[in-house]
Amino acid sequence: VQLQASGGGLVQAGGSLRLSCVVSGGTVNGYHMAWFRQSPGKEREFVAAISRSGSGSSYRYAEDMKGRFTISRDNARNTVYLQVDSLTSDDTAVYVCAAGRQPINLLRIGRHYANWGQGTQVTVSS
Repeated sequence: VQLQASGGGLVQAGGSLRLSCVVSGGTVNGYHMAWFRQSPGKEREFVAAISRSGSGSSYRYAEDMKGRFTISRDNARNTVYLQVDSLTSDDTAVYVCAAGRQPINLLRIGRHYANWGQGTQVTVSS
């Protein structure tokens, strides 16, 4: 399965963006889908995940992003989205989408995802 992320850009602090990740070579509802991000000099960190449809569509969020970030899935468009609101300069990073079929209790752990997109840059100006 291939993943193509888009929607990043330059936004002022307090603004919003919607990131998209289009899935090809498979169906988006057949995989657990997640967003991770990585800033220069920092390790990759988990942002949000949605389980595949057969698992009842559970959601996971990083604790400090809950309430500002929303992950969703559009099966008709084979796309997963990440709505990011109330952005701060700390949110500046490359955001990457991932797909996997690991056990549902492992949604937050990046090494369990088998498929990764190329990432989209989000830059927040203060």
